[in-house]
Order: sequence, then structure tokens, then C-alpha cells
Amino acid sequence: MEPSIFNTLKRYFQAGGSPENVIQLLSENYTAVAQTVNLLAEWLIQTGVEPVQVQETVENHLKNLLIKHFDPRKADSIFTEEGELISDAGYQGEITSVSTACQQLEVFSRVLRTSLATILDGGEENLEKNLPEFAKMVCHGEHTYLFAQAMMSVLAQEEQGGSTVRRIAQEVQRFAQEKGHDASQITLALGTAASYPRACQALGAMLSKGALNPADITVLFKMFTSMDPPPVELIRVPAFLDLFMQSLFKPGTRINQDHKHKYIHILAYAASVVETWKKNKRVSINKDELKSTSKAVETVHNLCCNENKGASELVAELSTLYQCIRFPVVAMGVLKWVDWTVSEPRYFQLQTDHTPVHLALLDEISTCHQLLHPQVLQLLVKLFETEHSQLDVMEQLELKKTLLDRMVHLLSRGYVLPIVSYIRKCLEKLDTDISLIRYFVTEVLDVIAPPYTSDFVQLFLPILENDSIAGTIKTEGEHDPVTEFIAHCKSNFILVN
Repeated sequence: MEPSIFNTLKRYFQAGGSPENVIQLLSENYTAVAQTVNLLAEWLIQTGVEPVQVQETVENHLKNLLIKHFDPRKADSIFTEEGELISDAGYQGEITSVSTACQQLEVFSRVLRTSLATILDGGEENLEKNLPEFAKMVCHGEHTYLFAQAMMSVLAQEEQGGSTVRRIAQEVQRFAQEKGHDASQITLALGTAASYPRACQALGAMLSKGALNPADITVLFKMFTSMDPPPVELIRVPAFLDLFMQSLFKPGTRINQDHKHKYIHILAYAASVVETWKKNKRVSINKDELKSTSKAVETVHNLCCNENKGASELVAELSTLYQCIRFPVVAMGVLKWVDWTVSEPRYFQLQTDHTPVHLALLDEISTCHQLLHPQVLQLLVKLFETEHSQLDVMEQLELKKTLLDRMVHLLSRGYVLPIVSYIRKCLEKLDTDISLIRYFVTEVLDVIAPPYTSDFVQLFLPILENDSIAGTIKTEGEHDPVTEFIAHCKSNFILVN
């Protein structure tokens, strides 16, 4: 009943206390209220009273005592002091999920600092794990959101680590948006938009409605084609750029042809223009890539959104698509377009090629753009886990093998650990056909060679040593890659179970 008793006793003995005194002090002072209540409850049950009735009697009596002696002010002071005490003691990390931290500015600022430091130290690979709790805390209320974003906007100006803090701030904005909060005005107020009221009004209207419109786009187009355009940072708001992806690359979306060039220009401007600033003054604007980016966006938009072009027509345009995909903004648009297209329920039912052209485009995106690797894997995992009930069993297996081929290609481009980790989870969850795991292992062994990192070995070796995999992969001739890999690992690594 007293979890800290053993630590207290240990300290007591270390200070020279005698066991006899402990026994005497405990027997004289420990009242054991809870145990006494339990004892009385057991006696009542033994006399024939129903256990449920005994439980209700105890709970009702306890509730009456709480109501009788409850002091709201004292309770508030306890929670306030406790929050500050925890924070003062350096345990800010322990109260990141407690709403009490969000009520006291001093406590919240310390917790915010600790949480932000944890995310920054954790790097990209731990962002997915650390960010949700941080975003939840920041989005507790308008006051916490404003305070946190204001602090991050200041830190984002720093040369060292500023871009990482800006990324975290943008991820928190996305989290707030997904939870149904409209934080667009705060985003604009903390940026450079306040100095450009007309642009701020146009941006705010589109962000709040979650859709672009010709009138507001025209306002921005005039400003960004003027001799002295606003800072490009103004339109580099991820939520705003997402709206362009939907307008320019989503199948079935229609744009007024008279205004289409304006949409393309603003997206290309945000993606390609480079500005140099010194002491809050812009000293140069580099628009060297603006024209070529605009042309690539327009070309791919016309190809993707042309409903008259089928898969065979797209194959004829593959070289053009591959050229345009080298532009990062176009690659992102194509990735979104592929996602929307292949997510159609009947898409794979209508395909005759072993590797549909849309999936082949993912390979090119993986080759050209390392920063898009997580999104490519996310799409492949979604398709791999989707029930394609319109296909028969063999067709489903072949489709999943095709998706695994895309994963192996992505792995060959350097995105190794997340893919192997995912396949390992599939094996452990026992929800994936074992022949697919074997297929993946065979394909991976075919493209890898020493030296291997310790992290890779710790993830991949247990897959090979699994009873369902080991000894079941047949190879031609005497060459046995599975045995060779296991032997190499055991002779070069200290393996930890």
C-alpha cells in the first residue's frame, strides 16, 4: 500500500537506524485504513452479504467523505504547485501529456523546451514517434498554439537548426489542420504576410476554405509578377502548396483555362525562386529555374489530367514524364496523382501489364528524390495492405509481388531500414502470405553485398533465420545466398537476441 516504504527503509538503515525502532514505529503509527476496510468487507461477505452490495457500500461512503471534505482551492493549489515542482526538479519530460502543464506559462515553456529538444535530438527517424505527443500538447488550446508557434518562428530564423525547427512548426500546423482547427491566421501573422495585407487576405481566404479560387489567385499572381514581388516565403506554406497539388494533379479536377497559367506560375515560383537576404533586406532574387519549372509543371499537368489518355498513351510519353520528374515539385505532384489514380477500386482490375505504368513512375521518383522516399513507401504499404477483393487469389499475389519489387528498388536507392523493418513486422504479425516474405528475401539478397551495417543485420538476419524462411528458399546450383549471408553475419558481427 506504500510503494515508497522500501526506499525509505533503505535510507533509514544507511543513516544508522536500528531494525527494532523500525518495527516499533511501524506498529505504533501505521493505521492500515485500507487493509481494515478490506478485512471488514470480507467479514460482511462471509456473513452472507452480496459482494456487489459490499462494494457499493464502501464506494458510496468514500464518495460522501470526498464531497464532505473537498476544498476546490486547496486542490487547485496542489496541482499548480505539483506541476511547478515537477518542472523545477527537471522532470519536464514526465509531464508532456498532462494538461496541467498547459495552464501555467512558466511550466509550459519548460516542457515545450524539453520536448522540442527531444525532437531535434531524435532526428528524422524518430520524428514520427516523437511528434504526435508534442503536437497534441501544442494544440491543447489557442494560447499554447500561439505561444509555441511564436517561439518556433523566432528559432526558425537561426542559421544553425532553423530549417529543422521550421519543419516541426509546419508539421504542427498540419496536425492542427487535420484535427479541424483553422490556424491559418496565426500562420500568416507569424510569417511575412502581415506586411502584405492584400496577399494575406487572399491567402487567408483560401487556407480557411481549403480550396483555391481564381479571384484570390489573380491577386497573388499580379503581386508575384510585379517588379518588386513579396518574399517567396509568403507562399511557401505547406497547406497552401497542398491545395495546388489537388488543383493541378488530382484526376477529375477542373481549372478555368483562362487562369490555369496563374496557378502554375505561383506553384513554380514557390518551388524554384531563390532569394538572398541580409539584415532583413532582400539583396537578390534568382529566377533562373522559374521558366523551366513552370513548363515542366504545365506539361505533366496536361498529361495527368487528360482524361482521354489511357495507360498505353502514357507509356508513349514516359520519356517526357521522366524528364519532368527531375523537378522536385513535379515529382511530388506525380506522386499525389499516382496515389489518387491507383487508389481507385477498379484500377488494378483493369490492368494487363505486370508493372502498371503508374507504379513504374514511383521507381523514377525513388531514383531522383531521396526526400520523397518516406511518402513512396507510405503509398506502397497502403497498397500492399489493401484488400483487392475484385482480383482472384493468384492475381492478388502477383500484384503484391509487384509492390514488393517497388520496395526492393526503393531499398536499393538507400531507403533500407524502414523497408526491412516493415517486412519484419509483417512476418511477426503473421498476416502476410509467407511466400511473399520469401520472395522479398530472395530479391533483396540478389541486390545486396557486404559490407553491411549492424542495424541492417539486426533487422534482416532474424527474417532469414525464421523457421518459415530458413531452408525453404531454393536456388539453382551450389550458390546459396541465404547460407552465405548468415555465415557472413555470424563471422563479422556480435549478434544480440
